Amino acid sequence: MSNVETRPEQVVCKAGGLPGPSCDQQGRSPVEIITSRDVPLGGPRAMTVRRTLPQRQRSLIGPWCFVDHYGPADVSVTGGMDVAPHPHTGLQTVSWLFQGAIQHIDSGGNAGLVLPGEVNLMTAGAGICHSEVSTDDTTTLHGVQLWLALPDATRHQPEREFEHFEPEPVSLDGGEMLVFLGKLWGTESPVQTHSPLLGAEIRLDPGASIDLPVNPGFEHGLLVDSGDIALENVDLPVAAIGYTGIGVEELRIANRSDEPGQLILIGGEPFTEEIVMWWNFLGRTHEEVARYREEWQAEGERFGAVDGYVGKGGPGQNADGMGRLPAPRMPDVTIKARRNPPPQVQK
Repeated sequence: MSNVETRPEQVVCKAGGLPGPSCDQQGRSPVEIITSRDVPLGGPRAMTVRRTLPQRQRSLIGPWCFVDHYGPADVSVTGGMDVAPHPHTGLQTVSWLFQGAIQHIDSGGNAGLVLPGEVNLMTAGAGICHSEVSTDDTTTLHGVQLWLALPDATRHQPEREFEHFEPEPVSLDGGEMLVFLGKLWGTESPVQTHSPLLGAEIRLDPGASIDLPVNPGFEHGLLVDSGDIALENVDLPVAAIGYTGIGVEELRIANRSDEPGQLILIGGEPFTEEIVMWWNFLGRTHEEVARYREEWQAEGERFGAVDGYVGKGGPGQNADGMGRLPAPRMPDVTIKARRNPPPQVQK
């Protein structure tokens, strides 16, 4: 998925913070709440997504640097997702759906459907471009799009990689989970990542509560899709992330609703490298990102080309008539590296 904001450098995100004093947390770990903001996903019939990362409050959770959450949305009228070819550098994109289907095509020669319960991971390395279009038979679109920052050791790799994996559900006492990246509770994904991390969908039955053992070397974020959810006895709003820092060995997750709860758990070792993140590029300096933009605008070889893109406007173009997304204008000031807070809950 692309970040299609025309002035991405100017966004001021909403703060979250700690829960109020009425919360009973005796014996439990503190929780920081990261709220979302609405972002239109391009075009006059834009689909709205809820973005929790990045924020001024916190830019990363482990190497996770971008979290978009969308739907359930009736796309039978709006046309759904139609993101024309756009570039990425220095990251991996992680696509995970609850409902619907999205056609993915990238300049590495990879094409495939993103389907519910199946993870698609694309590695940009030094540069890649791809398109994303919801299929014609999709009436409801619902899922998350996530990015992982690549460490300096591998972010310049020339390979444009793509992996697909359908995890088996693992039963919990009160629900089930699907581990699509990393490992959790004895279940491990075979998908290659470049930092120690975790990504899983958790489905909680009505009224269920679980104590989930986790890696104390990881910081974690729990995104609420549905349910009346509490993390460590802290109520989490729908579309918000509950954050816990390193040193936590167990997460208590409860669904107080009489409807099933659906959650995404992300985590990883703190990512200590400073990054410059602008539009769809991850780099280390303003100058590096500016060079990426120039190469994309010039249709340079770094990103390659998407072959076979069919948007809502027909072959080779989206509903707005574009065959590729133009990069926004660079800001007039130097973009500074993002410095993430320490991996503990902020007061």
